[in-house]
Amino acid sequence: MKSDAPGLWRHPGFLKLWAAQAISGFGARIAREGLPMTAVLLLRAPPAAMGALAAVGLGAYALGGLFAGRLADRLPGRALLIAADLGRMAVTIAIPAAALLHVLTLAGLAAALALMSVLTVIFDVADHAFLPRLVTRAQLVDGNAKLATTDSLAEVGGPAIAGGLFQLLSAPIAIAPCALTYLASALFLATLPAPRPGDDPPPPPEPPRPGRAGGLRIVLAHPLVRPIWLMALAGDFFGWFFGALYLLYALDVLRLSPTMLGLTIAAGGVGALIGASAAPWVNRRLGAGPSIVVSGLAMGVASFLTPLAGGAPALAMALLVAAQLCGDALRTVMQIGQTSLRQAVLPLADLGRAAGAFATGQGLAGVAGALVGGALGSWLGPRETLFLAAAGLCAAPLIGLASPLWRARDA
Repeated sequence: MKSDAPGLWRHPGFLKLWAAQAISGFGARIAREGLPMTAVLLLRAPPAAMGALAAVGLGAYALGGLFAGRLADRLPGRALLIAADLGRMAVTIAIPAAALLHVLTLAGLAAALALMSVLTVIFDVADHAFLPRLVTRAQLVDGNAKLATTDSLAEVGGPAIAGGLFQLLSAPIAIAPCALTYLASALFLATLPAPRPGDDPPPPPEPPRPGRAGGLRIVLAHPLVRPIWLMALAGDFFGWFFGALYLLYALDVLRLSPTMLGLTIAAGGVGALIGASAAPWVNRRLGAGPSIVVSGLAMGVASFLTPLAGGAPALAMALLVAAQLCGDALRTVMQIGQTSLRQAVLPLADLGRAAGAFATGQGLAGVAGALVGGALGSWLGPRETLFLAAAGLCAAPLIGLASPLWRARDA
């Protein structure tokens, strides 16, 4: 794929979509860290409860993916994006309100997380299907890289701001500013023009089908998309060992303060920013498929730095920062390659359902990973469980290595 950066810089529709995602990304990061921090610091949730809480959010994300894909293929994408933003705004107002009224419980936090997850999967799936209708195929890698760049900036600023807010205020109260970011994002999206057909040549006619295939059939039928889906499932299963235990590991085992933790997570945003900048170059140098496999394998190796952390909090933080920098850079390269390849090789009419299949599969894998990771964390200990997770992340890219994906140089 050939990048067309100047074209995107002069593309008003893309710039508005980019601005909306950049603004809401900061709020999303504060909320993402704020909900589990509330469970740990305010509600004193143990490891198993943290795993269960993560599983609730992932389960809701997976269930939402079952219908989000069909919604994205049938309804106007802009309307879905705006509705998801306004819904998340309402949730981020309700959580601190419940805390101020002293009625916030772990069950209530889980319910809010579930609703937030459903709205997020609707936004993610609609966004995935909307971008290829807004830009040409030749601009997909560059467009996804630009979106990932501001997502990375939010990863840098959001957790760092969140850590400071949670140090000064209680975690639920610090979530309140997220509502303004979602509102601003919705206002930007409301000004988006209706997508116009791109200037790509029309694809060859497809054979008639008796009906619209489900997302899973679409994904499994394509020789390049299928291994990406399987890699994503394996990666999310082991990745959510980290998702369930990372905050607990950093706060209780390594004794990092909330501010240190926020700065550590922000380092991942710096790594993701580097990865977003490097992704188009890596894609051109290695090819579409190999860039996904190689970056995924390297990310798994880098993840071992997290369970190796120890000693004084400052020393432990240094290793966690290194893991965040390297791991998030490599993960971003892999994810931009995966997303761009899917958008390039699948028909526009199938993108929403395919994205829904990814969301559902990854969500279910994440549920299993969070539950297993939380249980293993209580049994073996957080550090030992994270070593197992790192080994699993190294094994996931082998799926792509043994598939046609490894030989796919040009999407």
